[in-house]
Amino acid sequence: MPRSTRSPFAAATAFILAAVAAPFLLLSAPQEAQAGTNLIINPGFETAGTGDMPACWEKSGWGDNDFTFTTTADAHSGSKALTVALTRRVDGDRKAMMTETPDCAPHVTAGQQYDLSVWYKSTTADTSITLFRHDTTAGWQYWTDLMNPPVSATWNKAAVRTPPVPAGTDQVTWGASVYGVGSITTDDYTAEPAGGTPPEGVCTGTAAQCQDGRWDVLPAQNPVRSMHSVVLKNGKVLLIAGSGNNTDNFAAGTFTSAVYDPEAGTYKVIPTPDDMFCSGHIQLSDGRVLIMSGNKAYPAADGSHGYEGYKHSYVFDPDTEAYTQTNDLNDGHWYPSATEMGNGDVLSFGGLRENSTGSVTAEKWSAAQNQWLPLSQVNQTWSYWGLYPSMILMQDGRLFYSGSHVFGNGTPGTGSAVYDYDAHTITPIDGLQNKDQRDQSASVLLPPAQDQRVLTIGGGNIDSNPDGNRLTDVIDLKQPNPAYSAGPLLPQGTVDLPTGTVPETGAQGKMYVSAVLLPDGKVLETGGALHNRADPVHETSIFDPPTETFDPVAADPQARGYHSSAFLLPDGRVMATGDNPGNGTWNHNVSIYTPAYLFKGPRPQITSIADSHWTYGSSQRITVDRTIARAELIRPAAVTHSSDPNQRFVDLPLTVNGTTIDLNVTSNPNLAPPGWYMLFAVDANGVPSVAKWVHLDTQESTATLRSTTLASADTPSPHIHDFAGHLANQPQKPGKKRTSAPAGVRVSGCDNRYGTPGLCVPTVFPGTVKPTTAARCTWLSTHDFKLPLKTNGVDDPLRLDPNNNGMACDRTDRMSPR
Repeated sequence: MPRSTRSPFAAATAFILAAVAAPFLLLSAPQEAQAGTNLIINPGFETAGTGDMPACWEKSGWGDNDFTFTTTADAHSGSKALTVALTRRVDGDRKAMMTETPDCAPHVTAGQQYDLSVWYKSTTADTSITLFRHDTTAGWQYWTDLMNPPVSATWNKAAVRTPPVPAGTDQVTWGASVYGVGSITTDDYTAEPAGGTPPEGVCTGTAAQCQDGRWDVLPAQNPVRSMHSVVLKNGKVLLIAGSGNNTDNFAAGTFTSAVYDPEAGTYKVIPTPDDMFCSGHIQLSDGRVLIMSGNKAYPAADGSHGYEGYKHSYVFDPDTEAYTQTNDLNDGHWYPSATEMGNGDVLSFGGLRENSTGSVTAEKWSAAQNQWLPLSQVNQTWSYWGLYPSMILMQDGRLFYSGSHVFGNGTPGTGSAVYDYDAHTITPIDGLQNKDQRDQSASVLLPPAQDQRVLTIGGGNIDSNPDGNRLTDVIDLKQPNPAYSAGPLLPQGTVDLPTGTVPETGAQGKMYVSAVLLPDGKVLETGGALHNRADPVHETSIFDPPTETFDPVAADPQARGYHSSAFLLPDGRVMATGDNPGNGTWNHNVSIYTPAYLFKGPRPQITSIADSHWTYGSSQRITVDRTIARAELIRPAAVTHSSDPNQRFVDLPLTVNGTTIDLNVTSNPNLAPPGWYMLFAVDANGVPSVAKWVHLDTQESTATLRSTTLASADTPSPHIHDFAGHLANQPQKPGKKRTSAPAGVRVSGCDNRYGTPGLCVPTVFPGTVKPTTAARCTWLSTHDFKLPLKTNGVDDPLRLDPNNNGMACDRTDRMSPR
């Protein structure tokens, strides 16, 4: 499988054949960047080096290909230009780059943006302007691809603005990558600081709002018990409840959904054909929502079966606001994953089958055929991934299992892995802390998606019921052998205990975490609880990816534990809904978080979009009302149980001409799978516009990507990088074919031998509760369980009914000395 362009790490690992630059050209010390000053040494290749490359230029690249580097007299100006050509390619690329030395690579200032340009002629669309940066701690590393210059038989100018230079960066190097058969000839490179000083932000709220944002509880309540939230292509929100974890609704066949309109503040209840409680869901490339499996049965009190997943599947159409049934899945999947691939297909794993055992069947939705494929057409490893495994699409088409999941322990082994669907292999990834306490942690692909870093946050374990933890972990999937490293501890907030609200102490953090990508490039984490469906934690903070730090902000006043979710709205605010504690109640209040960036002065506006239907590798023109610093695509949320593995923020490098902006769209659909996205324009103070909706796909079809044989010569192929290409652990081949994996009937951490299935009497009480009948019954009472509870069956494993009268925690039981 192809992976990359050039090893983005130490210069020693690059394919380097450059000569030492001529000494009279070199700077004796870094120079201050000044507007109008070209920062490129030897920009037109006029000064020869000591070898076959011009001074301050080097060869680099990777992969199986045949290539040439040629200095030619066919120049744009002067007497020399440089041609890079591929005559045969299996994978990889070749490029000419500014030499990675203090004297040759341009010096830059963190936070500054730079306007880059180059004159070129090319015979292939498979070219890219590729940047690397020098981190003062980590050394040279890949930064980003900025644009795909179109094929040009005559001299043409490619110009683009960089994102703000990341903190800790002192130099950059860049050039034109060629990753298809053909050539590019370049000349007259420039790099200049982008002009203008951004205006200072003006606080339009209170000092606290401008620092920490504000939460508001909406007057209208959510009419359904929804634990699934999907932001639709029209800006409305689909809230799916099914039976809403209510056995009376299930028995009556009362299944509900609602569509919330943020602009009007209204709800519309939608007829729902099946119990989609704890299903999987994802936006398809055409904007419809695919819902897979759901709840076929609640657990039996006698332990004869647990939750059961059905095989049915549906699509919800935002235009008609109605469900229609698809063909069935091959297996039942209660709590399945769902990940869209770069060609619009969907892969799904895990969950519980129709007989309550664990599903080992991988499922594949074909975008081209608009249906689930039969088992014989789906690659299988016969692996059990558990419940809601977080499977994140990598830039080369593999999946990264982050280790975030739902219920109990993580998968055996290291807890995270790279899954290669085409090769049928699973390769363990090291470093995840305390992997068996990441139950209902959150994982996100950090902004921008091009950076290929993943953050995991918090978690717990409903089987052992410890305090939710403060752990975070970060992995850089650009490394040859990536591994998790410990991130900063979560900030602590307050926890609602039966005795009152108290500050968190020690190692206390939270499970049931929500993580939301924001248009300023940061991550909001909010909500959670300290224990299994109990003890809400009020803490919200913002994670800054470049500095890997958390900044505590205003906390949601509402409890947001089990079955809660938070997600980004097109206006840049965050909506939070739900909470389903163990006593079976439901929080119908809805909270809205207004981030601090919306209290920092007027918002930029996108005043026009030339075309709302975008193709990969294209340049798309918009106009704005004033200067912006960045633009990005954010995929709308489809979140449940702390999990939205498809959430992503895709950077759009800018070519700026006043208020006319050309946005350069990635050529790689694995970075931005096809579908509808929110387009935000953001100013230098991090203030975003209201989003515009754009559709990203190919010209041929909204259902399937063009194949290589059908691709136009003027359409770039995906530029795949050699990231995570040298994994140290041995890949695991498919296991022996099997039907299912064992799964306990009390997999949810609830003991259904007490009360109704809608209640969650914990199978293990928190460690602070003494193992006595009185203490356990007191804990249930103070957590609003209506006592006594009917016992179901003859055994009493939690010793809640010592008088054996069929009623747990009655007055006599609570006086028991046991």
